[in-house]
Amino acid sequence: MEVLGIDIGFGFTKATDGEETLIFKSLFGDATDLQFWVDFGENSLSNYFNVTIDGKSYFIGDLAEQQSNVISFTLDQEKLISEFVKVLTLTVAGVFLKEDSAINVPINIVSGLPIGYFKHNHKRFNEILTGHHKISYIQPDGSKIVKEIYINKVRMLPQPLGTILNLLMDDRGKIVNKELAKQKVGVVDIGFRTTDFTIMDRLRYIDRSSRTMDTGISKAFSVISNKLREKCGVSVELYRLYKAAELGTIKMKGHGLNFSKIRDQVYAQLAGTIANDIDRVWAGDWDIDTIILTGGGCMELAKYLQPLISGSVIPTDLTVDARLNNVQGYLKYGRYIWGESGQEPPQPQPPKEVDQIEDRLEEPLEEPLEESISEALEAIDEPIEDIDDFVEDEFD
Repeated sequence: MEVLGIDIGFGFTKATDGEETLIFKSLFGDATDLQFWVDFGENSLSNYFNVTIDGKSYFIGDLAEQQSNVISFTLDQEKLISEFVKVLTLTVAGVFLKEDSAINVPINIVSGLPIGYFKHNHKRFNEILTGHHKISYIQPDGSKIVKEIYINKVRMLPQPLGTILNLLMDDRGKIVNKELAKQKVGVVDIGFRTTDFTIMDRLRYIDRSSRTMDTGISKAFSVISNKLREKCGVSVELYRLYKAAELGTIKMKGHGLNFSKIRDQVYAQLAGTIANDIDRVWAGDWDIDTIILTGGGCMELAKYLQPLISGSVIPTDLTVDARLNNVQGYLKYGRYIWGESGQEPPQPQPPKEVDQIEDRLEEPLEEPLEESISEALEAIDEPIEDIDDFVEDEFD
C-alpha cells in the first residue's frame, strides 16, 4: 500500500510520498510529435511528462509550456476538478508507484480543497479517482513505460489544515508538537487563485472563522500583466510570470524591463486587502494564540502582510518552500489514519494518569478533524463577498 499527499493547485501541482517530492505548473497540452529531443539541464522527476491516459496523450507542466501548441490552464474551480484533477493526479501517482511494484498495488491519497469549495466538491474526488487506471509514460527516446494504478481511497481535507497538521505531526503521523495542539491557531493560506482563512482551536476546526476569498497571488499577476501589455503591447500569460515577478524584471524582444516598483505597489495593495479580510473574518477571534502564513503566495507577500497583522505571527521561513506545507501535512495525516503501510492502525488504548489536556492530545486526530469538519460543513456559509477590485490608477 502506498500513501501519497497530493495537492492540485491552480498554480502548481505538489505531491510527496515522504521520500521524494514533485512540484510543477498545473498545465497540460497536446502531445506533439517531437522530431528531436535534447536536454542539457538537470534531470528531475518532472522535467519530461509525456503521458497517455484513457487513450489521450498529454504533455504536462514545463514540457507543455515549452512544446505544446495548445496549452490548458485555468482559474475556474469547476474546470480544475472536471478536467485537470484526473490527469495531474494520475501522472504523479504513477511516478511514485515503483516500477518493480506488483501490479495494482493499492494507493491511498490525501488531498485538499479551498474551504469555500469543500462542501460541494470533496466527494467528487473519490468518484473521479478511485478504481483502476492505466497510464503510459513516453520517454524521450520513444520507449514506453506502462503502469497500472489502483487508487483505493481518497481522503479530502480543507486545504489550510494541511499546514497545521504538518506542524503538529512528525513524519510517521504522530502528534509531537503538543504545545501547538493546545493553542487556538489561525492559518492564512495564500494560493494562486484563492486565500483561505481557518482556525483550529485545540485541534478542533472552527467553521465560523473559516472562509475562502478570491485574493490569491494571481490577482496581483493580472494587474502586472495588464501593465506590461499597456507598456509593451505583449500579453503575458499568468503562468509565465512566476520568475519575472520574483526578479521584478522581464525581457521582451531582447530588451529588459524593470517593473519592480509596480510589483511592490501591487503586492502592498494585495497584502492590505488580505489584512482587511483577516480583521473582518476573525473579528470575534481576539484570543488567537498564533497566526501562520502559508501557501506559495506568502513567500511574495509576507514582508508586506506581516506588519499589517495584529497578533503573534510565526515568521515566514523563506528558505522553506511554503507551497509544500499543505501537501506534507496531507501525507502525515494519511500516515496517521492508515499507517505508513497504508493499513488502518488499531485504536490506541486510553492513556492512564494523565491530565485532561494530555488525554485530548492522545485521542485519534481523525475524530476531532473528520467529525467536526463534517458537521461544520453542513452549515457552512457562503463566502464573504470579495472587496473592491484593485484600483489600477494608483499604479500609473
